[in-house]
Amino acid sequence: MEIDNLSMFEQTDGLMPDRHFGPTRLVRGAALSTSDRDVYLKLESELPTGSFKVRGAVHSLSVNLAKGGIQAVVAASTGNHGAAVAYAGRLLGVPAIIFLPTNPNPVKAARIRDLGATLVETGTDLSAAIDAAREHASSRSHAFLLHDAEDPDIPVGTAAIGREVVGQLPSVEAIYVPMGDTALIRGVASAVKELRPTVKIIGVVAEQAPAYYLSWQKGETVETDSANTIADGLAVRRPLAPNVAAIRELVDDVELVSEREMLDAIARLHAQEDVTAEPAGAAATAAWLKRRDPYRTCVVLVTGRNIAPDVMEMVRSVRL
Repeated sequence: MEIDNLSMFEQTDGLMPDRHFGPTRLVRGAALSTSDRDVYLKLESELPTGSFKVRGAVHSLSVNLAKGGIQAVVAASTGNHGAAVAYAGRLLGVPAIIFLPTNPNPVKAARIRDLGATLVETGTDLSAAIDAAREHASSRSHAFLLHDAEDPDIPVGTAAIGREVVGQLPSVEAIYVPMGDTALIRGVASAVKELRPTVKIIGVVAEQAPAYYLSWQKGETVETDSANTIADGLAVRRPLAPNVAAIRELVDDVELVSEREMLDAIARLHAQEDVTAEPAGAAATAAWLKRRDPYRTCVVLVTGRNIAPDVMEMVRSVRL
């Protein structure tokens, strides 16, 4: 069953859907739901580039282009944000330079190149790629660094997801949101809490990249030595203090998921719901399957479908 109730957007001033993208589908997970628990899949993976990231990238670049003086946009990414910035650059007529860690997800790297961006592979992880992108942008006049963990306009773009969920499913009690650099969950949570303060926001973090989980727990930034997870979209090891403060205020709980739990979730989404998801994209589903919350109506965000071939091979070995 697909939900398509957007009457709230027509009735509430200032809460219109994303002006760049139509509302994504919200469908009941028929196989995942039980007699006493309904789970709905918010299919952000159906957006251009196969990820929710275009919402924030297009919004931010549009806002900053209006200020003038931008001749190129620079970003660092493990893949999906880079593709989103490349898409935004092509859409808005701005050359894009994208920095990725070495040996990136080949599906995501190919998408970035296909969108016409210049791709630079450097460093062993996302933090190193961010440093290289920042240095490049600072050395080039009229270059705009679109860093999704820092940019204040990206959560404004992702907030549309929260507004859509509440409009499509007013009875929602809890929303599960993958938590990488936190731009997604900060946007979703801020919109949902404004409209429905009682709705619980549950962040989801990879066990092998727990920096933001540890930071959320302790109320201060906790950097980790590595973020070695198949969920490259969650592979953050260097949290930012303002983001930690924001998630402490907005996020009700955080769940860790293992590599195996994400692989199982990918397999179940594919086999039982006909939905393709990459590890970060399936993380919210993995968390919902793991927990036994009392909430009768939940939404899990399926945030990306750009699954690497080696991960797909792992999924094929999963026995449901």
